[in-house]
Amino acid sequence: MGAGVSSWRLAQAVSRLGQLGVVSGTALDEILIRRLQDGDPGGHMRRGLAAFPFPAVAARILCTYFIPGGKAAKAAYRNLPLHAQHEPQELTELCIVSNFVEVFLAREGHSNPVGINYLEKVQLPLLASLYGAMLAGVEYVLMGAGIPLHVPGVLDRLARHEAAEYTLRVTGAQAGEDFQVRLDPSDFMECELPPLHRPAFLAIVSSNTLAATMLRKANGRVDGLVIETRTAGGHNAPPRGKLQLTEQGEPVYGERDGIDFEKIAELGAPFWLAGGYGSAAKLREALAVGATGVQVGTAFAFSRESGLRDDLKQELIRNAQLGTARVFTDPLASPAGFPFKVARLEDTASEDAVYAARPRICDLGFLRELARGDDGEIVYRCPAEPLPVYLAKGGDAENAAGRKCLCNALMANIGHQQVRCGTHVEPPLVTAGDDLGEVARFLPEGASTYGAADVIAELLGPHWDGTAAAASEDRLVAAPKL
Repeated sequence: MGAGVSSWRLAQAVSRLGQLGVVSGTALDEILIRRLQDGDPGGHMRRGLAAFPFPAVAARILCTYFIPGGKAAKAAYRNLPLHAQHEPQELTELCIVSNFVEVFLAREGHSNPVGINYLEKVQLPLLASLYGAMLAGVEYVLMGAGIPLHVPGVLDRLARHEAAEYTLRVTGAQAGEDFQVRLDPSDFMECELPPLHRPAFLAIVSSNTLAATMLRKANGRVDGLVIETRTAGGHNAPPRGKLQLTEQGEPVYGERDGIDFEKIAELGAPFWLAGGYGSAAKLREALAVGATGVQVGTAFAFSRESGLRDDLKQELIRNAQLGTARVFTDPLASPAGFPFKVARLEDTASEDAVYAARPRICDLGFLRELARGDDGEIVYRCPAEPLPVYLAKGGDAENAAGRKCLCNALMANIGHQQVRCGTHVEPPLVTAGDDLGEVARFLPEGASTYGAADVIAELLGPHWDGTAAAASEDRLVAAPKL
């Protein structure tokens, strides 16, 4: 879906209907401050801040970023410092609070569980993000885009308000070097709190080998798996072996990239299937092979409750109705180096002319690579940043070709596009799964929009009466990805 698309509104709507609503945990600190700088329409961010258990921290954030009435349309958003191994306490506080606020709002007004989804490759803010979500009572943590073997143990420690460490993946690290981030909750607590609920942990994986590895080698309890195929939106696992491209320039996947669901079932853990499972027929198919349910992203991404800009939703839904919706699996776009699914749409960075007109800027940095510098310290580099800067940090020019700034594009997707020099507006870049062309089937007759309830009704069929109780047997996971 992308950062902020599965927002608290969407997760709340899905959970109220008896399914597992999941908020995106990516870049929530940046999203919170941009909502505040826009004047916090509806007062939701301020309501979440008021509920934070350490009021002095929340008050500092409100005082720093809230603009009554919102910033001027041509004014730039105030950005945060980029995350680093060692960062100021204020930035860590903001990360904790922003994750708390999103989960608090998603859980508000009902008693059904809510989850949060993180990308393991976005490691620097991970500990603070998890702690903030847990302070708000999150009941599920989902994580993919990496191998999160050490997350279960982190959840165990943070539930007891104990200090936790997480090893960073650093290119060029030498034998014996151990780069870590650390979070000690006692540095932020203004009062004593009872132990927190330890959320269930679901690992998002794309192969039988990785599924088995997570269950056998994780440093704590793994409560289930989300098995994601290459048709899912956002980042995809690359094909095994040497990369080959179709005539259109998309990665070629083969038999080695398939998943044996029978062997997944033999592992004995609950599992959900994801990527192209957003239909009643695919749900039945998933249940038939032993899955607990399915993860659905694209269908919910274009619902009224999602955070995606209305104009982008409307245009892509119209394209789906006309049969012209197209998704391109771009092997180059993401700075992370993984294939990334892009919805083709005029006036977005999916078009070469729009991409070429944008200056290369990296000022959010969530997808930066961590590399060891000559002095033994971490160097933070992004192949989408200005090429001379990237090369000076030891980057490879070939690796920079075709890279796009997903971080700024995903902010633009949800209506928080940065404005530079009062004139240049960051363009969006929408991600969607291969089933984008099918979203029109969720439209009620004569309507141009649909809601989360329409998606669930379509998936669960005529026997679902719209209540949480009737849907409790087949849980869906509305889990976003960056």
